[in-house]
Amino acid sequence: MESRKFSTRVGENELIVETGMLAKQANGSVTVKLGGTMVLATAVMSKRKAKGMDYFPLMVDYEERYYAGGKIKGSRFIKREGRPSEEAVLNSRLIDRTIRPLFDHRMRNEVQVVATVLSIDQENSPEILSIIAASLALGISNIPWSGPVSAVRVGKNNQGFIINPSNGNLATSPFDLVIAGTAEKINMVEAAAKETPEAEMAKAFHFGFEEIKKLCEFQKEIIREIGKKKTIIEFDGVPKNIEQEIIKFFKDNDLKGALYTHEKTLREAKMDTIREDLFTMLQTKYPQEDLSEAALHLFEETVNDILHDEILSSDNRPDGRKLDQVRPIDCLVGLLPRTHGSGVFQRGDTQTLTTVTLGSPGSEMIVDTMETNDKKRYMHFYNFPPYSVGEVKPMRGPGRREIGHGALAEKALIPVIPSKDEFPYTMLLVSETLASNGSSSMASTCGSTLALMDAGVPIKAPVSGIAMGIIVGKEGKYKILSDIQGPEDHYGDMDFKIAGTKNGITALQMDVKIDGITPQIAEEVFNQARRNRLEIMEKMLSAIPEPRKELSPFAPRIITIKIKPDKIRDVIGPGGKIINQIIDETGVAIDIEDDGTVFITSNNAESGEKAKVWIENLTKEVVPGEIYQGKVVKIMNFGAFVEILPNQEGMVHISEISEQRLARVEDVLKVGDIVTVKIKEIDNLGRINLTIKGVKNHNGNYKKQS
Repeated sequence: MESRKFSTRVGENELIVETGMLAKQANGSVTVKLGGTMVLATAVMSKRKAKGMDYFPLMVDYEERYYAGGKIKGSRFIKREGRPSEEAVLNSRLIDRTIRPLFDHRMRNEVQVVATVLSIDQENSPEILSIIAASLALGISNIPWSGPVSAVRVGKNNQGFIINPSNGNLATSPFDLVIAGTAEKINMVEAAAKETPEAEMAKAFHFGFEEIKKLCEFQKEIIREIGKKKTIIEFDGVPKNIEQEIIKFFKDNDLKGALYTHEKTLREAKMDTIREDLFTMLQTKYPQEDLSEAALHLFEETVNDILHDEILSSDNRPDGRKLDQVRPIDCLVGLLPRTHGSGVFQRGDTQTLTTVTLGSPGSEMIVDTMETNDKKRYMHFYNFPPYSVGEVKPMRGPGRREIGHGALAEKALIPVIPSKDEFPYTMLLVSETLASNGSSSMASTCGSTLALMDAGVPIKAPVSGIAMGIIVGKEGKYKILSDIQGPEDHYGDMDFKIAGTKNGITALQMDVKIDGITPQIAEEVFNQARRNRLEIMEKMLSAIPEPRKELSPFAPRIITIKIKPDKIRDVIGPGGKIINQIIDETGVAIDIEDDGTVFITSNNAESGEKAKVWIENLTKEVVPGEIYQGKVVKIMNFGAFVEILPNQEGMVHISEISEQRLARVEDVLKVGDIVTVKIKEIDNLGRINLTIKGVKNHNGNYKKQS
């Protein structure tokens, strides 16, 4: 098998590209390798246009393979990879958001890009390689595309910024920044950060972009050497005479006035009417012509031009706001009577309800992927029902967008979630988008803060978020928009979501419809967004200034105790017999950590206290001089055995039973008697010697479970 290899340095490692060996029937295919991590990317385009589509049909799939990490899927009954994991969905979105802006959106030929992880070394991230591999697969193929693009991960240590840090270095980095783009612009951003100041994040953008430029030049060399000639795709247009007639129709029907109607429902109704009247006019006047697709494209282009011209020339936004103005905000907490916490966040027409459910430590979600086996104690799910935008659609499971928005809101709050030692609960947040007109993911982030504080979760700081936009003219003039809504999201050039505390950024996500933005523009966006975020946070804190001091009465209570690790077996018992008995009799949930931390989760205080006493008795270490009430469990010629604690017995010698000399133990004691005893000594073999002599009758140290 003939193949071609190319290599370059990325950070401290060598990146190796190979093509011509695998998947040769695809329009383009490459493998990209960094360390022991290797990804195969393929790109295929259908030969014919898809019929009945009014959008560019691009499919991007990121395929996890457990064999890549030398693992067998953890499920007992299903070993084959099936539905993509949440991580795979998010990585598919990373690739999609990077490559999509560089296609001509008029294309109707289906394009599919598949990135398959073939090998993983647990140190080098496959998602970064997948973006580069996807770019190269498209670049060397005959598929029309305006790449290449490259991606890097940026972290930081004591010595400074790092390109593509290993997983170990990433764990200690103050942020995890993934940026992608062309040699001229940044066009995709995804970041998690630990309250990183905006100025520091801007420096990381500049640092990572320099490496992106080098990687793009490397790709261009490969494409020049082995790339196929690009297929030329003809796009249907409207004849010039009819195009002028359509443009006049837009003016006569005041398309600009419809777009600049402030109220969303009325604006959409006006624009729908103009669109439908246009199609009716064309079908009536030109029944032999199929102009619907081309006319729709012209409609969209005209609306796009109106929005750009108005904002660039006179700062005129569709709803009349100033460029840096946030829509009116309303916040409400404690709306739902039986949930553990709830918050409603409304910004303009966008409204989100977020709830918090608190559970035991054992309710953590197990994350089993090809890379890791992990647990999550903080989770955020996002739902987008069709009624939120006034539509009728089947209610199905979450799609890629819903998973992505939920992950972004989750990422934004993780840095302020209390540690397990401070707050041992598992936390599940669910955001219901009740109405949407732009930036529902950031509304979910703000709603999360409100709901967590309403639930009494001691978050370290409140988090607010905002979606920023940009309008860019043909000559490069641009205007930055705060808090983008419907038309600005749809026809604008950027959706840059920024979340954080008053101290700095906790999460970023950027998509563009143009070729990208420069690091300098990103820095301007950060500064404008910070002012807006603090304004939003002030509104949120007016609804609830700090976390409630008490949990909801409907939330479970967790009692935490510490036992010696070698006592864990005493609590669990043979085959789990003892711990199951405690759970069955008290109704609590018990979770035990390897270090001996025991979490008892109960819906009522009495049951929790009973289980706590039970475990304390099982694991208590007795000390000479302590007095217990115990039960006689066995009689011998030389004395009696008394159970002073569960599974702990001591022996009372016949000479220690009474002040008088006894001939037989049975003259004083019988099995089942409750007696008060004192620990006389513990010998070097750990045997407990007891005495009854001189001990006054009292309740002793043995706490009764019931």
